[in-house]
Amino acid sequence: MSVRDEREPLAPRTISLYDHALSLRGGEPDGRVPRNGRPLPDGSPPEPSRKGLTWEEARFEVTAALTDPLCDPDPVRAAEVLHQRARRLVMPHRTLRAHTARLPLSDEEAARRTARQLTRTGTTVAAVSIGIALLIRLGEPEDVPCLKALGTLSGLGSAASAALDPLDRQAAALLVIRVRDRAGELTPLTDAIATGDAEATRSALLSLPDEDRAMWLARRIAEAADLLGLLRARPRDAELLALTGRLLHRMADPRSSRPEILDYLPARAVYEALVRHADRLPPAPEHRSLLLSVALDLHSGPAVLLNWRPGRRRALLDALDRLFAGAAPGPVPGDRRAGWFPRNRHLPFARTEAGDRPRWEVAVVHASADSSAVETRILADGVPLVPALFGKGPGLPPEYLLDSGALRAGPEPREVQLAQADCTELCCGALYVTIRRDGDEVVWDGWRGAVGPQPPPYRFDAAAYDAEVERAERDLSWCWPARSTARLIAAGLRDRPGLTGRWELAPRWIGTDWRDPDTTVVHLAYTPSAPPPGTGGSLYFEWRLPDDDGPPRDRAAAALRRLETDDPKGFASFRGGDGELAAALGYREPPRTGRAPRT
Repeated sequence: MSVRDEREPLAPRTISLYDHALSLRGGEPDGRVPRNGRPLPDGSPPEPSRKGLTWEEARFEVTAALTDPLCDPDPVRAAEVLHQRARRLVMPHRTLRAHTARLPLSDEEAARRTARQLTRTGTTVAAVSIGIALLIRLGEPEDVPCLKALGTLSGLGSAASAALDPLDRQAAALLVIRVRDRAGELTPLTDAIATGDAEATRSALLSLPDEDRAMWLARRIAEAADLLGLLRARPRDAELLALTGRLLHRMADPRSSRPEILDYLPARAVYEALVRHADRLPPAPEHRSLLLSVALDLHSGPAVLLNWRPGRRRALLDALDRLFAGAAPGPVPGDRRAGWFPRNRHLPFARTEAGDRPRWEVAVVHASADSSAVETRILADGVPLVPALFGKGPGLPPEYLLDSGALRAGPEPREVQLAQADCTELCCGALYVTIRRDGDEVVWDGWRGAVGPQPPPYRFDAAAYDAEVERAERDLSWCWPARSTARLIAAGLRDRPGLTGRWELAPRWIGTDWRDPDTTVVHLAYTPSAPPPGTGGSLYFEWRLPDDDGPPRDRAAAALRRLETDDPKGFASFRGGDGELAAALGYREPPRTGRAPRT
């Protein structure tokens, strides 16, 4: 079919989505946008769905349909053809954009002209999506106004923000916040930013609740509000400095699919501004804990991977170390929050980047006083391996890597999981390495699950390696009483598997509750050896042990003694499993509680 034959009349509704967006926003180009975007024109076709279409099949269809028109030097003609072909590409708009953005382009200038024609005259979301996807790669400053307008329409916000990111970070950030802030927590901030009043923006920033529901867009908040500009105008503003620490620490959270700090362009300058004036913060416990959390990020978190000038990150850590001098009280027994600072006070400063640092290091990091998340961070030559090679989630807890002896280098090679994606391994993968001893060296190679090029083998002096593993296994400064109880119960069950085996139970997970870290939680799986006819599978039980202020060793011993005589199925809570098996044994499906994950 020729281009001329392929032209068909456009739909009866001829208003472009761009003109429609301009008409809706009227005289308020940066005003409020509904949570799900402004409505599309009446009669817009629904987003297509095509079940069973594989990723590769979609890529093939998009490539076949779009490649030739994008080479046409006439953007009007090319756009007309693409309008018709876009209607026939029956797939979600997100899939269409993803494959369009990856198309090989033989004539980028022709593709750029066509992309502009589509974004300015396109009458369907599919056609405009093709144009926006091309501008993610080919956009220039003159495209910003169009992208800002289109981004206000339902279904186009995420794509438009991706195209705006390399052109106007603040506009992209505002668009992301307006699209994703479904609870409206950040509306006062975006309203203040739209006024252009720096003082109003500062006030709105300082009014943000220090909670995940408001801070989960930390990078976009900092970009939209021009945090660096505010700091330069008010370098000694203690409240602004405290907020800066909170935003930086949230951006460096390794539980994110990709730590936001790595995409925050002014990150180094903002760290510099914070540390330079950190002495302006009142010496309150919450400020000391916040600055120590930032120091931990600079020592072993994703912030290490920023493009630091030689020695500059070390200088920031030294400055924080001096600030803390004389400010470290003794440990507070039994108090998880109050004891966090003294337990972690020296961790980010104990090693230097000079020759007295071992080539590899294990840092067990309880990242902040307000979180119960604990991860094992492994550094080689000062570089944290998990964010450098994986970046989809934190290192596994020390119970998995240290208590189990997984990091020890034995006579036989052994594959070890170091981290998994925060969503789950089945969704976005996990990072594995094979540890083997080779003469007087320990070798890490056979990487599996790394993002990007295959990592090289890492070789460590065996004596230094063994010493560092032994030191890390002995260091329990990261552990609080309920977690110590969990570790001791887990160790007791490893040594005495018959305690649960006699009840046809197996330990599934033992730790502390995410929202209630002072409660020890034991998860057990019940797999009957002789299930009722026609049934199978397993059932799951949860045994919760709130902290009663007793010594962890005594509490763990009491729990193990109870398992000697009492079947946990009689006192633990049923938490689900195979439905037919549960019904046959008289267990009712538990109500959904929305409980957060444990750690």
